Amino acid sequence: MTPPPLSPGLWGILATPFHGDRLAVDLASMRTEVDLYLGVPAQGLVALGVFGEGAALDSAEQTAVVATVAEQAPGLPLTVGLSARTTAVAVEQARTAAAAAGPALAGLMVQANTPDPAVLARHLQAIHDEVGAGIVLQDYPVASGIRMTDAQVLETVNACPFIVAVKSEAPPTALAIARLSAHTDIPIFGGLGGVGLIDELAAGAAGVMTGFSHPEGLRAALDAWHEGGYDAARAAFAPWLPLVNYEAQPGIGLSLRKEILARRGVIAEAAVRPPSPTAPEELLRLVPDHLAAVQELLPTTSRNLLVGASHHHPTEERS
Repeated sequence: MTPPPLSPGLWGILATPFHGDRLAVDLASMRTEVDLYLGVPAQGLVALGVFGEGAALDSAEQTAVVATVAEQAPGLPLTVGLSARTTAVAVEQARTAAAAAGPALAGLMVQANTPDPAVLARHLQAIHDEVGAGIVLQDYPVASGIRMTDAQVLETVNACPFIVAVKSEAPPTALAIARLSAHTDIPIFGGLGGVGLIDELAAGAAGVMTGFSHPEGLRAALDAWHEGGYDAARAAFAPWLPLVNYEAQPGIGLSLRKEILARRGVIAEAAVRPPSPTAPEELLRLVPDHLAAVQELLPTTSRNLLVGASHHHPTEERS
């Protein structure tokens, strides 16, 4: 049975919060982060993506994160990222993800591990055969080190009817999305923090799959696109772009995003696990101004429930 394609719209990539000197997984903050996306709302969630630091978690932690997200968002589709590049380890991670996600599992996000479509298709087929889940093919050369042409991505998609979406993050993304969407009905999503969102939508993207600290801005742009097209979406998203750009800085984007999520009250601490670098103090000084600039753009519910919220961390909520 061919798995259904992912729903178009906003898919939120969840950061994995850590707590304390030992950087234990903070499942209480994980729940609060899920609640943020439920309120926006998002069409689906992505756990253990690249910016979810999936590669920094052991299998027990991965299980706890996926199970927590599925429990906190019953009925919401969930995609789980696989950090492994080799087939045997990716298959093992797929089993773990499928068991933890249960019926919420909408897809497994797999990074391209080779530019050869035939070899990549065999890799994806082995993962799909193991658990029966659809595959989200992630073309993200900055993370994977693999560069594929649009023709190679399309050849892979055509060879794998179980691919339920492509996450296209190879700049220039709008060009790649235009070429892919013209030749396949599989939904193509942009990412990269939303930097190219408006052009990607104009090029045929089905939506955005990313982890911007203020998904309300992504939601506003998508809603405006469907209601008024390019001009409306551009006007809705323009006030958010300085913050989008701030979070997209290479190397430190994850730590900046976590810092902002912490200051919003979404997660308790902004820690990242080494070797991810922490945000430099010189740039952290800019955070208050960025937050102040978007404060009035937030829905009242977001301003009241998240900014300055307190967190409690019961022992059982720590991994």
